[in-house]
Amino acid sequence: MKLLVIAPHPDDEVLGCGGTIRRLTHQGQTVHLAIVTRGWEPLFPESQVRQVRQEAQAASKLLGVADLSFLDLPVTRLSLLPEHELNGAMTRLLDEVRPDWVMLPFVGDLHEDHRQVFNAAMVALRPLPNRLGVTRILCYETLSETHWHLPGAEPAFQPQVFVDISDHLAAKLEALRCYQSQLYPWPAARSLAAVEALARFRGTCVHCEAAEAFMLVREVIGERQGGGPF
Repeated sequence: MKLLVIAPHPDDEVLGCGGTIRRLTHQGQTVHLAIVTRGWEPLFPESQVRQVRQEAQAASKLLGVADLSFLDLPVTRLSLLPEHELNGAMTRLLDEVRPDWVMLPFVGDLHEDHRQVFNAAMVALRPLPNRLGVTRILCYETLSETHWHLPGAEPAFQPQVFVDISDHLAAKLEALRCYQSQLYPWPAARSLAAVEALARFRGTCVHCEAAEAFMLVREVIGERQGGGPF
């Protein structure tokens, strides 16, 4: 089984599904990670861009990611790109990786980049003949984005899929420590303590020590698909 994780920014992948990534790679599955955006000057100095990319590489190595790619689209400016440009980037990525599963940011996240990435990916993931190999599409939750939507006016994250990461929570937190430029002290949402607290809470939803939660977008079950890694 080959999983493609699409992250709008470096650290989204660890926050949203770092434990699941490690669980899968520990089982011998293949995980590809694509980070969509790149910072631009003067808003993001080049030294900061280099640092966060090094952090992403270190985190990916810890989690066992087989391939890390950077799409280099402009951070905070995805909504200004022509739709065909962003849609095309997602299509080329899927054509290159040819995954069985795809994990995306949630469309209701506060950050506009997350919404744009979700929408473009779903255009590229339309169930056409060249996409029939994708049998499961999931949205992960990202602390500091998923929980800051406008209640009642925007879609809420209501997970139906939970992955037990009890044996891999420590690896998730270790990978998150690689992102020193992105971490803040408790009670910030993007803190080690908050990430652990969410994992513990999601675990209580399904009676395990720790879990990551996902919203199921689409799943295809049939003879061609075979069994899953779980």
